[in-house]
Amino acid sequence: MRKRRDTLKNPEQELRIFRTRAVLAALVILILTGVLAGRLAYLQIIQHEAFSTRSEKNRVRVEPLPPNRGLIYDRNGVLLAENRPTYNLTLIRERVEDLDSTLDRLEALLELTPEENEDFRIQARQPQRPFQPALLMSDLNEEQIARLAVNRHRLPGVEVEAQLLRYYPEANIMAHALGYVGRINAEETKTLDPGRYAGTHFIGKVGIERFYEDVLHGQAGLRQVETNARGRVLRELGRTDPVPGETLTLTIDSEMQRLAYELLDGRRGSIVAIVPHSGEILAMVSAPGFDSNQFVTGIDVASYRALQEDIDLPLFNRAIRGHYPPGSTIKPFLALAGLVEGVITPDSTINDPGFYQLPNDSRRYRNWLRWGHGRVDMERSIAVSNNTYYYSLAHELGIDRLHRQMDAFGFGQRVGHDVFGESGALMPSREWKQGRFNQPWYPGETLSVGIGQGYWQVTPLQLATATAVLANRGRWVKPRLASRIGDTTVPPDLPETQGDIEVQNEAWWDRVFSGMEKVLSGHEGTARRTGVGLDYRMAGKSGTAQVFSLGQDQRYNAEELAERLRDHALFMAFAPLEDPQIAVAVVVENAGGGSTHAAHLARAMTDAWLLEEEAPDLDEVLEALENDNGSVAGN
Repeated sequence: MRKRRDTLKNPEQELRIFRTRAVLAALVILILTGVLAGRLAYLQIIQHEAFSTRSEKNRVRVEPLPPNRGLIYDRNGVLLAENRPTYNLTLIRERVEDLDSTLDRLEALLELTPEENEDFRIQARQPQRPFQPALLMSDLNEEQIARLAVNRHRLPGVEVEAQLLRYYPEANIMAHALGYVGRINAEETKTLDPGRYAGTHFIGKVGIERFYEDVLHGQAGLRQVETNARGRVLRELGRTDPVPGETLTLTIDSEMQRLAYELLDGRRGSIVAIVPHSGEILAMVSAPGFDSNQFVTGIDVASYRALQEDIDLPLFNRAIRGHYPPGSTIKPFLALAGLVEGVITPDSTINDPGFYQLPNDSRRYRNWLRWGHGRVDMERSIAVSNNTYYYSLAHELGIDRLHRQMDAFGFGQRVGHDVFGESGALMPSREWKQGRFNQPWYPGETLSVGIGQGYWQVTPLQLATATAVLANRGRWVKPRLASRIGDTTVPPDLPETQGDIEVQNEAWWDRVFSGMEKVLSGHEGTARRTGVGLDYRMAGKSGTAQVFSLGQDQRYNAEELAERLRDHALFMAFAPLEDPQIAVAVVVENAGGGSTHAAHLARAMTDAWLLEEEAPDLDEVLEALENDNGSVAGN
């Protein structure tokens, strides 16, 4: 029994087993210690820079610094677009744990309406570059700022930023010329330079603000800041200052712009004034206007719907997109075309019985004076606005030569240099009609074009530009809105300017101008009442654009028509005749004959530019317009 017990207990064997196990355990511990030491060395030495950088990023944050947008001035240094300090609410989604609950909390704090709530959530979820702040609200009031400050600890990732916000002092008057800025949308985010637009929430949408976006915006900067665990900035470690946008000086004269807007006196229409020798646009008004400041921070749904549904179309820029038949304003251009093409001479005459007939056609194309003007030469045809003369001239020219000559004056083309959104309107041709309607051109359509009706459509800017080219005796200068970008002057010789118009006899210009001068100063001139008391020589031409067509023997009676079916009134002019300093085009919708309403407005514009302080004031002009009951026959 004892022998068996000794066999079961073997101290030497147990000691050997213990030693083996101890060695194995020590070896395992040694290996694990080596692995741990190796890992520690790897992290502390080899990966030191990477983890140091990661740690630094948790403590140091890079924030974008948006640039100040360039200011816009008129030609006399009057501020047209400025930047005002404001507070914006922004959100960085990557720092928000629960976006929905954060938005719910913000909506409760700010007491937003249901429509504002919807826009709020759309802005919060709009695609954004990583760690770039999304703009939720602009122009916070003091109460909203205070509420957000008190609850800041409950709103990680939400910040109130002090920024400069675009503001237009003369918003209604300048809206269509300047345009406006607005929030950057998702589509624009995809195309913008992320470095240049870092931290920027606004971009030029239309007008000058859109065309000169590159120079007005500037270059974003950066700053490094140290933050605590909650993300609050403790101190600034370094910065690269943003580069502000360039200052833009326009050719527009704010006083002329205001006068043009007030002259329209609540009517729908447009006035464009240009300096002929330089192409500088002095005024470019479309009425009615709108408050462009509403679009900067984001217009509410109700206000935008009201603008869209307004029957007067305040958002529509009539100056560059309005299409109007030019009416008789184009007769001086056609007269010159007839001279250039050798169809007429300055002394060519016709006998006007009150109508014109095409060969082998019984239809009568009537003159506005139903019993006719009798014997009419070129100058008298312009002064009395004789239709029969231009029916005959258009027929002799034909649509092909007529189109070619009018194309030389810029009709049917975009004529402006920096006029964003301009329409080319329509100068019809044989090819255009075939392509548009798959129909041939008919001779009767040429007659309609010959008096500025039919398919022919112009914009007020086109008409003013053509008038400036006429005043320059064929020398082309491209219309422009910018005078200086920073300290750099915009040259008058702009690229893609159309070639000058050359005529065989320079005296032809004088003969055409003589007819235009008689419009205002001649005893038969259609706008002779407007020309009373002129202190300088002025050349002009009235026009009336039909809104609907009359039957062959039907008479036009404005009193029997609804206001919006009445003729549009047009007038183009330049002055002084010897050395033109201003060219004007006026379109007043549904105002009747251009020889009365539009002519007075054109005269007021030339008076204001040439006479300055001695020009009649606005009340005198409007009183003269009211007293002129349109008894002067014409158009």
